[in-house]
Amino acid sequence: MTDATNLITAEGLQSLNAELRELEGEGRREIAERIKTAREWGDLKENSEYHDAKNEQAHLETKIARLREKISGAVVVAETPDGADGVVGFGSTVVVRDQDGVEQTWRIVSSHDASPREGRLSAESPVAVALLGRAPGEQTAVALPKGKRTLTVLSVS
Repeated sequence: MTDATNLITAEGLQSLNAELRELEGEGRREIAERIKTAREWGDLKENSEYHDAKNEQAHLETKIARLREKISGAVVVAETPDGADGVVGFGSTVVVRDQDGVEQTWRIVSSHDASPREGRLSAESPVAVALLGRAPGEQTAVALPKGKRTLTVLSVS
């Protein structure tokens, strides 16, 4: 399989492309306007507004380059159809119970789409790695900063 850091959903790729368009369009225009205005204020050697704008421009261009690199290396993965093979995979929604009886629901997504608070786990996270390939009823142990947890898969969709 491809490096997990390159895996992304079609929705995630659209999001990256939209962010890139925004940065290349409006982001660059705003910075160019700030630089133009700061230049009009005179001596560039001691013009902090000019230097701040140029510094921000460099950060913007770095961000654009990183986004382009991420997009060019992205591998769009079709999400597993609901219950297709009954095991946890990329795009699956999985309900688990830990050894304390606490149930949680997570969707396995790319690192770009991950938001644990919203129930979206990166496929690279220790919990997701431990769950991948598991079917309902199976248990797995995962080492977390707060200690080892045992998870039981309740359902996969």
